Amino acid sequence: MTIAKYLRLSVEDAKTDSLSIENQRLMLNDMIEACFPDADVLELVDNGYSGTNFNRPGIKELLSLARNGEIDCVAVKDFSRFGRNSIYTNHLLI
Repeated sequence: MTIAKYLRLSVEDAKTDSLSIENQRLMLNDMIEACFPDADVLELVDNGYSGTNFNRPGIKELLSLARNGEIDCVAVKDFSRFGRNSIYTNHLLI
């Protein structure tokens, strides 16, 4: 199994330490290790990008990997890290 963990922090989010890239990484690492200890894990990061659109290098790579069947699962701290446009984000989740 290959899991892609996706971390995103916008400039605005940097004001809230609990959303930091490192905190997201630690949370996801703990969850993945507990649930999928033998998984291969890729990490994609968009640091300093807004979640209001999908014009981000990390998310573009993530979506390409998913479309090509190269990953089995995507892990994010919460849906707002993936995208803030709920209609388009929900479309991608289906």
